Formats: sequence, C-alpha cells, structure tokens
Amino acid sequence: MKQLEKILRGLLLAPVVLFLLFEEWGWEPLAACFAALSRLPVWRQLESRIVRLPPWAALLAFAVPVLALVPVKLLALYLLGGGHVAAGLGLVLAAKLAGTALAARLFQLTQPALMQLKWFARAYTPWKRWKDRILVQVRSTWPWRMARRLKLRMRMLGRRLLATFKTFIFRRRL
Repeated sequence: MKQLEKILRGLLLAPVVLFLLFEEWGWEPLAACFAALSRLPVWRQLESRIVRLPPWAALLAFAVPVLALVPVKLLALYLLGGGHVAAGLGLVLAAKLAGTALAARLFQLTQPALMQLKWFARAYTPWKRWKDRILVQVRSTWPWRMARRLKLRMRMLGRRLLATFKTFIFRRRL
C-alpha cells in the first residue's frame, strides 16, 4: 500500500515539479533579459512607474499582461488543431518564453506592493515555502545533478565554440 501511495504521489507531483523546474531554470534568466531593456530610457521610466504603483494597481500591472497572452495561446491551439503543428508549437513556445519573461520581470517590480495585499501575502508565503522545500528535494536527486552537469558542460562548450568562431572571423578579416 505504501509503495502504491508513493507511486501515485510521484505521478501527481510530476507536472508540478516540471513547472517548478521550468520556473527555476527560466524565471531568473528570462527576467534578466527583460531587465536588460531598462537600459532604454523609455523602458526605465516605465519600470520606475510600475515600482511606485499602489498594491491594487500593481496587481493589475502584473496580471493584465500575463492574461493578455491567453488569446495567443488559444491561437496556438487553433493552429495545432488545424494541422499547423510547427506554427502552433512555435507560437506556444514563443508565448511561453515571452510570458514567463514578462511575468518574471513584472513580479520583480511589483512584489513589494503585492506583498502589501494581505490575501496575496497569505497565499504567497506558504507557496514560496512549499516551492523551496520541493526544489531542495528535486535538487538532491540524481537526474537533477546530472542535468545540472550537462547544462554546465553545454555552457562551456558553447563558450568555446563562440571563442573559436570569433577567432576564425577575426583571422579572416586580417
């Protein structure tokens, strides 16, 4: 009975863990990409206004752009249903990446104001604790450690290839 319970728990937690892993590996880097836009004066002004928003306006500033991507995702489903697999998958992927980047950056900007909403703080604090506990468990697993090693190796390989490419291009110009 305990074994069956363990298997069922693992099956139920698998999609949640996948979501958390995407968030873990995607949230910070994608937010950093959006944060790089703050070098532009117009974007910097927009971000400074968002940071100064009162709590309920911050909630709208966070939620509305994220919800605005729902029609894009529905269009992607329509494309998939119509047999346009490549276009549908491409649109889903682009919407997921853009949506995550936008949500991550907006959350960074609005979190202090959102935490002033009692209901948000009551919901967010236990969620964050639970998520952190799950991530500690996931990070201690063999597949996670192997994926992390693979990621680091791929990053090093990418850097070497880029350096080789730059050297090749530089030599051709001489």
